[in-house]
Amino acid sequence: MYKTGIVRDESYIDHRPGDFHPESHQRLEITYEMLNDVDMKDNYTDVPVREATQDELLSIHSKEYVNLVASTAGKPHGYLDGDTQTSAGSYRAALRAAGGLMNAIQMVNSGELDNAFALVRPPGHHAERNRGMGFCLFNNVAIGARYAQTELGLKKILIADWDLHHGNSTQHCFEADPTILYFSTHQYPFYPGTGSFTEVGRGDGEGYTVNVPLSTGYGDSEFNAIYQQILQPIALKFKPDLFLASVGFDIYEGDPLGGMLVTPDGFAGLTHTLMDIARLTCNGKLVLTLEGGYNLQGLRDSVKAVLKELRGESTTENRDLAGEQGKGAIAPIIEKVRKVHSRYWEI
Repeated sequence: MYKTGIVRDESYIDHRPGDFHPESHQRLEITYEMLNDVDMKDNYTDVPVREATQDELLSIHSKEYVNLVASTAGKPHGYLDGDTQTSAGSYRAALRAAGGLMNAIQMVNSGELDNAFALVRPPGHHAERNRGMGFCLFNNVAIGARYAQTELGLKKILIADWDLHHGNSTQHCFEADPTILYFSTHQYPFYPGTGSFTEVGRGDGEGYTVNVPLSTGYGDSEFNAIYQQILQPIALKFKPDLFLASVGFDIYEGDPLGGMLVTPDGFAGLTHTLMDIARLTCNGKLVLTLEGGYNLQGLRDSVKAVLKELRGESTTENRDLAGEQGKGAIAPIIEKVRKVHSRYWEI
């Protein structure tokens, strides 16, 4: 069994964007409750949580924006944009979400943990340098990646993002940086409207942004085939020192915001592939952080499947979840990615 860490904290539940907001505190309440199931309790290591420092936030966000979010502290209601609301506890939750993820990264890098899953909110991958959007306040995974480089001395970071929505901010943070490779699968065209095949990075970072935009209706076999046949060969060439993943469960088959068909088995299979990539490139150093996912039962069941896979209680071992159906369905997608990225990678 692997030693798997979990980031969880009651402060994350204090972020309350509104009773009818899809990014509800219930997302973590039901997930934390699942951690007490007989087959889960005491099987995971709790990662200590701290607040991100100003300098850590400023590695990604502007001072003006950080101050704006800080100004919401203690105020019962606020808006960063039409979708992104704050409450009295939102600023503290956002600080501790980023800080908890960084602690998980530190513990995995030191070998204290084999891998980890930051069960945090608010989510992060839409929060731009100067603005919050898409339910996100601070870009947790981007802050974590820069922390790994500046504080832990790691050189190359791979970030994969399987959320339903494209991680516009994560792409924008690193699109000119060849030391951080960003790979995203997402429903397209859909919010936030970014993430086309031809967005490949710029300047020295050209080729280090890989987007796989998808129409609706893809499920377990197609997603697993994409990660095995596109991400894995690129990652083996890139050879990261650390693998981070923004994992959204809004590609679940019953998600109210999505149009994908992934099941808990499919999420387990994706996790298995990420673990394989990490094992082959960076001694298994893999840290996941929660993004979206708005079907509460689906979120509960899918997070459980991912955690079991991380710990080594595999339900996918010796199963080809990609299958011939998935490989066939994504053949045109692979061809499009190959056409764009053949000058950078062998796919």
